[in-house]
Amino acid sequence: MAIVTFLSDFGDKDYYVPAVKAKILAINPQLNIIDIAHNIEPFDIAHAAFLLRSTFRDFPKGTVHLVALNTTGSITHGFIGIKLEEHIFIGPNNGILSLLADQDPGIMVQFADIHLKDSTFPAKDILAPIAGKVASGAAIHDFGGPLTNFRKLMPRHPKATREKIVGHVLRVDCYGNLITNIRKDIFDTLNPGKFTVEFGRESLTKLHKGYDQVEPGDCFAFFNSLDLLEIGIYHGDGGGLLGLKYDSMIQINFEA
Repeated sequence: MAIVTFLSDFGDKDYYVPAVKAKILAINPQLNIIDIAHNIEPFDIAHAAFLLRSTFRDFPKGTVHLVALNTTGSITHGFIGIKLEEHIFIGPNNGILSLLADQDPGIMVQFADIHLKDSTFPAKDILAPIAGKVASGAAIHDFGGPLTNFRKLMPRHPKATREKIVGHVLRVDCYGNLITNIRKDIFDTLNPGKFTVEFGRESLTKLHKGYDQVEPGDCFAFFNSLDLLEIGIYHGDGGGLLGLKYDSMIQINFEA
């Protein structure tokens, strides 16, 4: 059964999410629609991109990912389809699809005017029908031509030297834990054996293997399932108690 994932900032209190799903299923009622998230803060492209980048590779290759975020905003430069790592993404050309990987997509298509229409609800009227048809076997090339103005946003990357790694918080999760952009492979390459992780007014000289490796109320730091450095307070709101938020600086100092 073909899969369509659905990511939006529509919330769950209005008709928007079921209306988009209904449009997809009207194309092919055999499709399996999987919600990634809909309670993203309106227009929060960074959060949406983080969620999609963190999850899309876990779906089978060939999955179609429908992205409906800021689809009616002034920064939306048309609607596009891309193919990245054998996955298909359909959404607005507002930069969100440029944040899914470090490399450019292999295929990029600008949807042609014949498949577009004036609409105050393009996620339902434009993107959903294309997603349903592509998931049913059509190619994204069937809906337009080569994209020449792929809108790109620049993500924050950690800065690394032999002396230290300087990174930033990518996401504060619902528990108050802080997920950073410091990758395990960079740390493993530079780590001489002794180091200090500095965040807010706290510091740690060792990494843990999980949340429960410290006592409740104590700070932890470990590389999570995404191989990204995660820090927080066990059984506590790390973000609030440490005074850290999205884009806060996290530093690892190495000792020779």
